[in-house]
Amino acid sequence: MKFHKANRLAGELSIPGDKSISHRGIMLGALADGTTEITNFLQGADCLSTIDCFRKMGVTIKNDGTSVLVKGNGIRGLKKSDGILDVGNSGTTTRLMSGILAAQNFETILNGDESIQRRPMRRIITPLSQMGANITSVLGNDCAPLRIIGGPLKGIHYSSPVASAQVKSSILFAGLYADGKTSVTEPYVSRNHTELMLEYFGASVSSDNTTASVFPCSRLDGQKVIVPGDISSATYFICAALIVPNSQLVIKNVGINPTRDGILQVCQQMGANIKLENVSTTKGEPSADLVVTSGTLHGTIIGGSLIPTLIDELPMIAVLAAYADGETIIKDAEELKVKESNRIDVMVENLKKMGADAEATDDGMIIRGGKALHGAVIDSKLDHRIAMTFAVAGLIADGTTEILGSECVAISYPDFYESLNKIIE
Repeated sequence: MKFHKANRLAGELSIPGDKSISHRGIMLGALADGTTEITNFLQGADCLSTIDCFRKMGVTIKNDGTSVLVKGNGIRGLKKSDGILDVGNSGTTTRLMSGILAAQNFETILNGDESIQRRPMRRIITPLSQMGANITSVLGNDCAPLRIIGGPLKGIHYSSPVASAQVKSSILFAGLYADGKTSVTEPYVSRNHTELMLEYFGASVSSDNTTASVFPCSRLDGQKVIVPGDISSATYFICAALIVPNSQLVIKNVGINPTRDGILQVCQQMGANIKLENVSTTKGEPSADLVVTSGTLHGTIIGGSLIPTLIDELPMIAVLAAYADGETIIKDAEELKVKESNRIDVMVENLKKMGADAEATDDGMIIRGGKALHGAVIDSKLDHRIAMTFAVAGLIADGTTEILGSECVAISYPDFYESLNKIIE
C-alpha cells in the first residue's frame, strides 16, 4: 500500500474497541455463570483467536460483528479441545489463557503463527510452574507451542522482573484456582484492565502500589462489558493530527485508563495541543473525546514508569520524535525487542530510510528531530503497529511511501486505512 504527503487532516472518527479489554471480556465471560454481553468488541484477528479458542473448549459465543454474547460455562466448566488451540498472532491470548488452562482437568497444546513461535514464554512458564502448573515448551526453546497439563495450583507471591500486564494477568487468572492468595509485584504498574474486570465479575482483588493480588474464587457472574475505543489505535490519529499541518481531529470515546494513557503524557511533554472532552467512567474504565490540533513539538525523555503505559505506542512516538524539534530519548524499553518484531531495530532502520536521524540503543532509541522526511519502501515485518506507524509517517514525507505487508493491520484494526482516508483533505 502507498501513501503520499497530506495537506490537512480534519473531521471526527470513532476508534474500534480496546483490544486488551475485548480479550479479557471473552475470557472472564467464558468462566462466569450466566451471559456476558460485550459491546464495541474489537473484531481484530487477535480477539477473534480468543473467541475461537474458547469455542473449542465448549463455550457458546455469538458474534454479530459489533457486540458479542458469551454464555459462560462457569469457572470449572471448560472442556478439553479436540485439537490444538490456535492462538494465531496473539500473545495476549497465549499468555493469559495459559494461566486459566494451568488449573483445568485436561491437557492442552497452544500454538500459533511463526511470530508467536518466536515470542518469549519463559516469563509465564516460570511463575505458573512455581504455582504447581505443568507447563512446558514443546520444542524446549521457551516459546510456543506450549503443552499445559492442568492440575491443582497453590498461591504464591511472584516478583516479576518485567512490568507486563500479560505476565501479571496470567498469574492472576491462575490465582482464581489456587489454594490461597496469589500476588504479583512488578517494577512498575502495568495496565490494570484485568484487576478492574476481575472485580467487576465478582472476584476478590486488591492492589497496593505495584502489587496486585487475587483470592481463590468459586464463582464469577456474567456482566455487561462496554468497551471504550482503544487508545493504542487512537495513537496513530492523535499523532497524525499533531504533525500534519493545519489539522484538527475529534477522536470519540477513547479509553484513558491511567495505566494506559502514557501517550497523552508524552504528547503533553512535547507541547502538543490535546483537549479532553466528555470525560466519563463506565464500569471502572474512563474514556473521553480527544480534540487534537496540529502545532510545533519539541523533544523529550521517555523512560521509567512511563514505559508500561505506552509500550505499544512507542513506534508511533518515534515518528513524533522525528518530526519534533530537538532530541528525544526513549529508554528502559527493552520489551520492544520481543514484540511481533524487534521494534527498536525495525523503527530505526525504517526511519533512517526516510531521512530521519535515529539511533538504536540497548533499551530504546535516540532520535534527533526536525529533519524533512522522504518516501521509502518500508518492510512492516508483518507487524501491525509498524505498518500503521509508517502509514502516518508517509503523510508528512515528500514523495511516495510504500508499506510491504500492509494487510497485517487486520490483527488489531481491520479498517485502519479506511479510517485514515476519511480524514485526509
